[in-house]
Amino acid sequence: MNTLKPMFFTSMKNYSGAQFVKDVVAGLIVAIIALPLSIALALASGVSPEQGIYTAIAAGFIISLLGGSQVQIAGPTAAFATIVAGIVAKSGMDGLIVATIIAGVILILMGVLRLGGLIRFIPYTITTGFTAGIAVTIVIGQLKDFFGVTYPAGMETIETVDKLKALAAGFSTFSAHALLVGVVCLAVQIIAPKITQKIPGSLIAVIVGILMVKLLPLKVNTIGDLYTLSNKLPGIHVPALSMKLIRESLPNGVTIAILAAIESLLSCVVADGMIGGKHRSDAELVAQGAGNIASALFGGIPATGAIARTAANIKNGGRTPVAGMVHAVVLAIILVVLMPLAGWIPMPAIAAILFMVAYNMCGWRTFVRLVRTAPKSDIAVLVVTFVLTVVFDLVVAIEVGMLLACLLFIKRSSEQMEIRGWIQPDEADDEEERARLMNHPESISVYEITGPMFFGAASQIGNIAVDNHTKCLIIRMRGVPSLDITAFNSLKEVCEEMKHDGIRVILSHVNPQPMKMMEKAGFIEEIGKENFCSNIEQAMELAKSFVAEGKN
Repeated sequence: MNTLKPMFFTSMKNYSGAQFVKDVVAGLIVAIIALPLSIALALASGVSPEQGIYTAIAAGFIISLLGGSQVQIAGPTAAFATIVAGIVAKSGMDGLIVATIIAGVILILMGVLRLGGLIRFIPYTITTGFTAGIAVTIVIGQLKDFFGVTYPAGMETIETVDKLKALAAGFSTFSAHALLVGVVCLAVQIIAPKITQKIPGSLIAVIVGILMVKLLPLKVNTIGDLYTLSNKLPGIHVPALSMKLIRESLPNGVTIAILAAIESLLSCVVADGMIGGKHRSDAELVAQGAGNIASALFGGIPATGAIARTAANIKNGGRTPVAGMVHAVVLAIILVVLMPLAGWIPMPAIAAILFMVAYNMCGWRTFVRLVRTAPKSDIAVLVVTFVLTVVFDLVVAIEVGMLLACLLFIKRSSEQMEIRGWIQPDEADDEEERARLMNHPESISVYEITGPMFFGAASQIGNIAVDNHTKCLIIRMRGVPSLDITAFNSLKEVCEEMKHDGIRVILSHVNPQPMKMMEKAGFIEEIGKENFCSNIEQAMELAKSFVAEGKN
């Protein structure tokens, strides 16, 4: 059960006052970083600004308390923005709440069932592809506010492609004032880190954007112009449940759960490398599940581990879950005291912040490197996942990407299996092999199989053929690490055909897994235990004695 034990309780064993001070400082700094990001990501998700802060408070506190990482900071992330926006547009807040709760239950079950390690089976090309795709969709979704464009009335703007069409149709409403604020706020975020690392560039950009709108004669939409803000702490909201709503929300819940698991565990791995620690993946999944359920019930959106905020926590001295809990408490105080001021933030400033978020998450250098160096099959998975994420959605992208990756893996694996008959003595590579083949009677056929024997390569087994002189067939299997039922049935058919023709079959050097499969299927008794030899020399001697007996 240690894999499910929250890291908080482990950290408390040797906790000190000095570390508490460091955790508090780190928590304060991370809260300042999280504030504009939480608001921006909420708006990108199609919900009100305070809901992003609700998420960081509820999910951030619970995931730090119950999580399997010492330093993980959780909250709303860009990866969920387009998914959440689509759910809210189609199913409303009740649909989002139900989907997030379903995701939370799935994550808890994954942790309890010790499935944390399964995340490594998600191909790197798929995570890179959909991450880059999400970044592009975020940028496209924010072009409207960055350029101050008003979408034409009546046009659907749920899907990314629809947003591009609406942007093109309404571009005549472009605002130079909005573009000016957006460009300045973007420039501030690029330049600020080169001047100081103490204050987040996004916070400076927000302040600059507010000052520009307040002090200059600029007509730019602010958050307060478009949304009614609340500084109240959230209350519990339970949606009106129905079987129809649950059925409709299930696919979205699965998508949120998979994405939350991938992103949170990737963040944990990055954090481990920074602090030289080791997270508990199963405990982290349980915490992610509990945090998402709490976030949904308190009016928030899906949450997961945030790599950038986690890294900021580490760089500022945070080394225990206390820092993440402090970050959540500070955000709750800011919500109550300063939330009305958020109405002053210009929408182009929010767009500029999200542009930087998208740039930092897209991993374009990794994308380009994979395109240049990866095998063509991996490039295909990468590009298909990326395009489907942008054109359709993450659900389709992951489903098709995984299917394509599996099919290509099967194809590659099937190509590794080889079945060849023994060559003539004059074709041997060395003297020992030549001498062995010189003593190889014409009435004995030897076939060697190498590579995994599975359904993708089962048809090749039918290539085993003998001539009229053959009295004994040796099948050498030293290079076969595994055998599945489809390939076994093909092998069995060959053996039965040989038996029908009066040809004895001897199997040489059968490895443990194939042997276990054959034993379970009763094949060993069927073919005869004496026909299983530990090496080719033993098999050849047995075959020669059988042929000699036949001549006598």
